[in-house]
Amino acid sequence: MSDARLFAAQRHERILDELRRHGAVRVRELASLLAVSELTIRRDIGALAERGLLAKVHGGAVLPSCTQPGPGAGASGPATAAGGPRRGRLPGAPYTIGMVVPSLDFYWPQVVIGARSAAAALGVNLQLRGSSYDQAEDRRQIGRLVESQQVQGLLLAPNLDGPGAEEILDWLGNLPVPVVLVERQSASWTPTPRQLEWVRSDHALGLELAVRHLHEHGHRRICLVLSKGSPTSQHLALGWQRACSDLGLSGGLLVRESVSLDVPGHREIIEGLLGGCRAARITALIVHSDPDALSIAQYLTEQGVHIPEGMAMVSYDDEVARLAEPAMTAVRPAKARVGRVAVEMMVSRLVEGSRRPVQRVLVLPELVIRDSSVPLPCDGRAPAERL
Repeated sequence: MSDARLFAAQRHERILDELRRHGAVRVRELASLLAVSELTIRRDIGALAERGLLAKVHGGAVLPSCTQPGPGAGASGPATAAGGPRRGRLPGAPYTIGMVVPSLDFYWPQVVIGARSAAAALGVNLQLRGSSYDQAEDRRQIGRLVESQQVQGLLLAPNLDGPGAEEILDWLGNLPVPVVLVERQSASWTPTPRQLEWVRSDHALGLELAVRHLHEHGHRRICLVLSKGSPTSQHLALGWQRACSDLGLSGGLLVRESVSLDVPGHREIIEGLLGGCRAARITALIVHSDPDALSIAQYLTEQGVHIPEGMAMVSYDDEVARLAEPAMTAVRPAKARVGRVAVEMMVSRLVEGSRRPVQRVLVLPELVIRDSSVPLPCDGRAPAERL
């Protein structure tokens, strides 16, 4: 094989890798990435399109399933997961996916941004609705989307806490359009006609990353502070138990308290929490979430306790952890990636229909190491933030 053909094959593999990673690629960005001309990239895209490995669009390329009907598509459009025709969609029109999230401020904006990015790349429409952590409001918003007959699939993050969880999961499994749960999950088996798909952050493993990081830096007595009422707490508690068992950390402490600055009496709660830590000789804290971690860090500073020398800290969420003083080490869920994967899963379901196996995806968070968990070097210079 000539050098020219070898180089072309390498470029083609890199282009396909970028396409699988992002869902869409642009000629200009690929030319810069691969250090070749835009004309070369256009030729590469043309060659890959002829092989059916991608679909050309203006200025770039997308996955082929975005522009071609899947198996079972007929004159009335692709079939539903149950085998019937899709309502509210004309032949050749783009899919419309409804998305209902419990909040439009903390945590969820990044999930929505990822979903919108994937929707744009895949050529589908996204209808966003805000709800609250309330099952009745969830049902109302979901019901409105279904009744409009304009959506072909739903991305949902319902409240699954409390006695109504099984009922709402059964209701979702019987909706006339497919559902992908986002940052939520159903039981392994549910008695519904269609097993629910989901994508969420692997919070348990994210918590293990934090525990193992502190353990590597010599901490053997660690406290986990869980925010009350968060759906994430159960996964963090599972990761905590698993990590403590694996590492033999019998001196750990688990506390369930909300201590952010807007919680009435937060200072008294923190004082009691730290009193328990002193009694248990705790040397490091893992706190969910950022507002609670910053509140505790501020209190420690007021009491003359230096971070990390007097108390090492790791936050969970990484929304505003970098704004702490010192900047706080944090576990960062890949929120945008979760939103992107949810849209990709839904489009795959709509294109391939019921013949595609049910998918349930965990996305691993990352640990962002800053100054709150690692002592300063002897020369006093702060280590650069490592992303």
